[in-house]
Amino acid sequence: MPDTPTVLRSFRDRKLVASLSDLIRRTSKREIRIMEICGGHTHAIHRFGLPDLLPPTIKLISGPGCPVCVTPASYIDGIIAACVEGGATIVTFGDLIRVPGSELSLESARARGGNIRIIYSPLDAVEIASKTDKETILLALGFETTAPAIAVAVKEAAQKGLDNFHIASALKLMPPAMTALAEMEDCRIDGFICPGHVSAIIGWEPYQPLVDRFGLACAVSGFEPLDIMESILGIVRQVEERKPCVFNQYDRVVTGRGNERALDTIHEVFSIGPGHWRGLGDIGESGLYLKERYSEFDASSVIPVRAGRPRQDISGCICPEILTGKADPSQCVLFSHKCRPDNPVGACMVSREGTCYIWHKYNIV
Repeated sequence: MPDTPTVLRSFRDRKLVASLSDLIRRTSKREIRIMEICGGHTHAIHRFGLPDLLPPTIKLISGPGCPVCVTPASYIDGIIAACVEGGATIVTFGDLIRVPGSELSLESARARGGNIRIIYSPLDAVEIASKTDKETILLALGFETTAPAIAVAVKEAAQKGLDNFHIASALKLMPPAMTALAEMEDCRIDGFICPGHVSAIIGWEPYQPLVDRFGLACAVSGFEPLDIMESILGIVRQVEERKPCVFNQYDRVVTGRGNERALDTIHEVFSIGPGHWRGLGDIGESGLYLKERYSEFDASSVIPVRAGRPRQDISGCICPEILTGKADPSQCVLFSHKCRPDNPVGACMVSREGTCYIWHKYNIV
């Protein structure tokens, strides 16, 4: 029997989790609003029933940590045009295929004859392009976690001399989005549970400006019950003692400066520019785009991908408010009625990291 199950059980030890719950209850004296940025954290929080272990003074709020949820409809519209009208082969991760654009999803476009293929690794897209002369577009989206693998795929395509491989970048950077949230006039966040996977790449140091500039408590957390409860306790202590800092609870994975090799790969291939986020709008210095030396692989150079803001959102859908923590799914008139995982109307109901999907799955009201 391998050691992993035993180690995993230690992170789910009920007595240890209960003791942390008791510490949080005894420490928390005021209302504290904590936003978990990562959709993986949101899923874990509700999978393990952690809100039931917290006192009423602690309010957990879901943030914009689902990559497909924050991808704007205009991006999807442009890709559909490139596929249906331009005849390109579209290569994507599976969770994007059902996200609605202004009129169609990629799934609907495939039903109408579009050549859309699902992959598990960006290198699969390079392999597909190497076996055909047809234009092949990799849908490059995600956060700092995904960017290194996509950068490696671009370098591989360059090494192979492929002239039919391109990427449509919707890659985004998380710290600028967290700063944008903190800058909102109606922001009522006391602390952040910082994204674990992103932090494994960038480290914990990029969150220090949130402490210095806004006085926000931060905790970099793992994904097990013990991790999350310990991170919540750390934030509660920071708020109650008025001593904000970046608490690196996930130190078994995350360092201060992150994965320098992965960061070097990102910086070799991509430059930083403005990004457009569903819900958050335009955020400066939050997007990744191919550098000049790799510009030949930019999809917009060979196929016109529609740019700009998405058209008017579907009536009743409040995904933008949910992504910024201003509302929860129960406040949406479409939630679990017209909008369900088998028939998603809004982006937040598609991915397993989407807040609406998670609330529906775990029957949260």
